[in-house]
Amino acid sequence: MSDIALFITVVTVTFLLAGLVKGVIGMGLPTLAMGLLSVAMPPAEAAAILVVPTVITNIWQMVAGPTLLALVRRFTLMIIGVVVGTFATIGLLTGTTTSIATGALGAVLAAYGVHGLVGARFEVTRESERWFSPIIGLITGMLSGATGVFVVPAVPYLNSVRLEKEELIQSIGISAFVCPLALGLALAVNGQFQATIAGTSFLALLPALAGMYVGQHLRMRLQPAVFRRWFFYGLIALGGYMVLRSVRHAYA
Repeated sequence: MSDIALFITVVTVTFLLAGLVKGVIGMGLPTLAMGLLSVAMPPAEAAAILVVPTVITNIWQMVAGPTLLALVRRFTLMIIGVVVGTFATIGLLTGTTTSIATGALGAVLAAYGVHGLVGARFEVTRESERWFSPIIGLITGMLSGATGVFVVPAVPYLNSVRLEKEELIQSIGISAFVCPLALGLALAVNGQFQATIAGTSFLALLPALAGMYVGQHLRMRLQPAVFRRWFFYGLIALGGYMVLRSVRHAYA
């Protein structure tokens, strides 16, 4: 198999699996795709490929429901923090030494997996949001810029601010739309989102959508809670492997 054919196969299978997971449990596409792609290519390249499928597949979740503008106003400071944080740390992802970014990504994936299994939750009052939102956004952006993963701590935070079910789904969609958009812009500014990568990113959208379609049908037959638990186990294993690989590379 040629290098090009192998590359296309890796991207296609990755986004089929990631789309399948998102279709079944409603989340996990960027996290799983970033983790799997980073095993086969530099994290910066993996993050660039991730941009288009993640942005497009979250548009529907962001615009669904009547509270889009209200939620954007409510979390404006978090959104600004995401953009600032992403641009502040993008150099770690695009640097010539990728072992640090790989290890950081693995640590984030494992931490997110542990959080998902434990199900720990705290509550933030509406009055406290003006202080927490920019801090959470900044940290999320910094982790996104350094590792390409942007679910932590944004998703746990949004689960803590007493949103109604539909508002929570929509607010997660807003975050999942803004974060990869900021990441894509930061990568473009640093010359990491070139035409070839952009084309691959658009092509990756097709298997992602196909995986989501199949996953949504499987959701009717599977128990999402069981699937979600094994998904988090997988993230812990994948993250642990990436951390160990980064450590071995650093001391090689």
